[in-house]
Amino acid sequence: MQSKADRGLERKMAGYRRDALGFVGFAFPWGKPGTPLEGESGPETWQREVLERLGEGLCSPEEATRIAVASGHGIGKSALVAWIILWAMSTCPDTRGIVTANTEAQLRTKTWPELAKWLRLAVNGHWFTYTSSALQSALPGRGRTWRVDAVTWSENNTEAIAGLHNKGKRAFALFDEASAIPEGVWETVEGALTDGGTELFWAAFGNPTRTTGRFRECFAGGRFAHRWQPQQIDSRSVSMTNKAQIATWVHDYGEDSDFVRVRVKGEFPRAGTMQFIDSERVEQAVARELFKDPTSALVMGVDIARQGEDQTVIRFRRGLDARSIPAVKFRIPDLMAVAGRVMELVNSHEPDAVFVDGTGIGWGVVDRLNQLGCSTVRGIDFGSSADRTDGSEAAVRYANKRAEMWGHMKEWCKFGCLPADRSLSADLTAVDYGYDASDAIRLERKDDMRKRGLASPDDGDALALTFAYPVERRNWEDERRIQEKLALRKRRYL
Repeated sequence: MQSKADRGLERKMAGYRRDALGFVGFAFPWGKPGTPLEGESGPETWQREVLERLGEGLCSPEEATRIAVASGHGIGKSALVAWIILWAMSTCPDTRGIVTANTEAQLRTKTWPELAKWLRLAVNGHWFTYTSSALQSALPGRGRTWRVDAVTWSENNTEAIAGLHNKGKRAFALFDEASAIPEGVWETVEGALTDGGTELFWAAFGNPTRTTGRFRECFAGGRFAHRWQPQQIDSRSVSMTNKAQIATWVHDYGEDSDFVRVRVKGEFPRAGTMQFIDSERVEQAVARELFKDPTSALVMGVDIARQGEDQTVIRFRRGLDARSIPAVKFRIPDLMAVAGRVMELVNSHEPDAVFVDGTGIGWGVVDRLNQLGCSTVRGIDFGSSADRTDGSEAAVRYANKRAEMWGHMKEWCKFGCLPADRSLSADLTAVDYGYDASDAIRLERKDDMRKRGLASPDDGDALALTFAYPVERRNWEDERRIQEKLALRKRRYL
């Protein structure tokens, strides 16, 4: 039978249902003599901000509240994960949740033991039973419906983390060291957090060790950034960190080194180990003041979709300006309809050259555009030999035409202007590279990118196609006059 004190505590906890920060302030003995928190006054500033946003997100739960935190070392991520678990479980009966990490060792030796520590300190710790793999209600018969599980995963068994559905109540997922958690795990959780009329939240924490992947895409420039509330924490802004150690790192590696960016500043590195185009180069091209040169040729690149999840993308570039004319993206399985859509844009913008990815099914679009009278179209085979000899020695440095085009685009990014398009930025920085037997640069295959959990870089390939060959500006007025004269002669002889 529940005691009077417990009934009062239960009512108190219910008042913190949408106030995670208030719960943390109430549930633990901050500053109390004789406790481990005797000299502590409460959460760090960054922790308070995350807790406040969690509570605010549940006040208008149109979809799952998503919070992503990238940080340097030693800022108290594991403690915050423990607080969030205890708040979620304490303030809403029959809550269901999962917690996972990049490795089983991280989960079992760091994340989960931290929960045990804070459970012992919580004013309502006796409400729950802690085991090596779960925290569940101590009430008889409630252990299956009111629980959070510490779940390990494998890339061949991502379904191990499924089962979050908890319609009408509360469900949540927490990722620790999220940068190294693969795409399949993220997708499984995405599908699980879909119940309507349910309080849903998802938080991902980690050091920003990788320039690609779903964790990176939760932040500025990523294709999922619009769905997440991202936060980046510099270790030096947190009182508990070892400032002497941090100062040593900065002195040894340099303030702007990737080591300090990742382990201190909570910023993503400039380049992955084999990343072809680095993030900083792309960010600078997006931020650069627009340069317009009306004397430059307008080039149109068309990347043709091949699979259900891929999309046809059309991009335009005039000299250093790849920003002024927006991209066109669509999924149309009918190649003749694709050609018709491309022809509409050719008639609207009158590009001086149209380079179409002719690899595989793309040649059908090239042929149809020729039939429709598109005199500026040229099909490009991505796998053909590199053949540019305009001073860049591309034929020597690149293994095929696709790598060559991306190489010219990479150099262009030093001076060119890109649009603020998350999808394009993600594509440009996602592709890795290697070398063939002749030491020529070869880009990562699209199939290999899919194995890494990344989508086909359709957007990046479309822009790269605008670098297929040098293009001179056409005199469209003269061409129109010539065509009109030819048409007039034909009518005379009819």
